[in-house]
Amino acid sequence: MSDLAKEKAARLLKKRGSMSSQGSRELRSKETAGKVKDSISTVSYIDEPSHHDDNVRPAVQMENTYQLGPVKRFPVLTVTDILKDVLTTYLQEEKYEVELSRQMTKTISEVVKARVKDLMIPRYKIVVLITIGQLNNQNIHVGSRCLWDMTTDTFSSYTFKNSSLFAVANVFAVYFE
Repeated sequence: MSDLAKEKAARLLKKRGSMSSQGSRELRSKETAGKVKDSISTVSYIDEPSHHDDNVRPAVQMENTYQLGPVKRFPVLTVTDILKDVLTTYLQEEKYEVELSRQMTKTISEVVKARVKDLMIPRYKIVVLITIGQLNNQNIHVGSRCLWDMTTDTFSSYTFKNSSLFAVANVFAVYFE
């Protein structure tokens, strides 16, 4: 063993042997007196300064790094324009057919989701719902409910009609903390 390693081992044994469990509790309670218990992050403490520790560094208080609100608001009008463009492009000349409508809802929802994600709005989860139905002189109400934060979460909606079908597109933007 080298001399340096022997010195370190001897210092560690001396520190462990000189401090009882009751003494360490008293020392810790003196260190944290007057401080908030969970607000300071420390790695270790030294009861005897060695020749390496000329400067005793104070404990560094770390600040929280999480973000509670969005930096950039979700652009509802821009997303509504995307919905209008996509629905008009895909459904302008289409006639209502069951199998075609099933496939078109999947395709339109993927296109809308991709175009909204291209806006690169950070920390928002995007949910896209597309409903396509036959237009046959009937009334229909499409509704949705969810639990969300009124200050950060929002939605965009657009309704499209042609001679044989209707489509309702909803994009829900939920802020993720």
